[in-house]
Amino acid sequence: MLELMLLANLAIFASLGVIALSEGWISIPGRLSHSGGLAVAAPVSTDSPVATAMPTLLPTQFPSPTLLPAQILIPSSTPTPVLLGRWPAPAFTSTPEPTAPAVLLDVEGHRQSLPLSCESRSAADWAGYFGVTIDELEFFGRLPVSDNPEVGFAGDVNGKWGNIPPDSYGVHAGPVAALLREYGLSAEARRDLTWDDLRAELDAGRPVIVWVTGHVSTSHKAVEYAAADGQTVIVAPFEHTVIVVGYADESVSVLDGSKIYSRSLDKFLESWSVLGNMAVIAGP
Repeated sequence: MLELMLLANLAIFASLGVIALSEGWISIPGRLSHSGGLAVAAPVSTDSPVATAMPTLLPTQFPSPTLLPAQILIPSSTPTPVLLGRWPAPAFTSTPEPTAPAVLLDVEGHRQSLPLSCESRSAADWAGYFGVTIDELEFFGRLPVSDNPEVGFAGDVNGKWGNIPPDSYGVHAGPVAALLREYGLSAEARRDLTWDDLRAELDAGRPVIVWVTGHVSTSHKAVEYAAADGQTVIVAPFEHTVIVVGYADESVSVLDGSKIYSRSLDKFLESWSVLGNMAVIAGP
């Protein structure tokens, strides 16, 4: 392309030179018109002083046109790959599915009727699982009364939770199991039950009433209490009962009134141990 443009310019200049020589014109340097063309001087006599003073330019003496950078053609080459930016792949985090209990018994629960009637509520729901209907308030009314929770219910059932005898407290496993037997149930009070023993009960399809502190979430220190009958017993603030209804590898499921929830095995064992792993199980 560059060679063709040069040849075309040379041909034009050569033609102008021939005409100038043949007609006797004197050529002078051209100037660009507003239209971009080449302006050619009018013919002047060779005898004219101007002609004598002005040099005669032959076509070959015209300067070669200069190509602007935009006019220089560069042969195309293999395009250089361009790296396009990429958005990072979105990070998807999956929430692990909760581990299903290895055992989960279908025990129907109910909200306890009185502030400190958890033992009576647990007993009634536990009995209902074995097909025996017991009214919570009736059961509570039949419990013996004593400042010694190993003998009967200690304190006011409408009192504040968190006390120890002789203030409002509750009742331990012995009186509860004894009253359940009066309803025809095979109930046994235990204080030395192990985790393996409890798990065996669940594997056999038998829920277990256990004595814990708080809602199986706090572990208060056990204290000794000297009852009026002369017996020294172990009690704990925030004594509470729940029914163990299931377990998995590292968790325990409990029925607390009308709610079922899970606690870590470590937390459950810690809370259960405060009152000596006390429980009521279905006897053989």
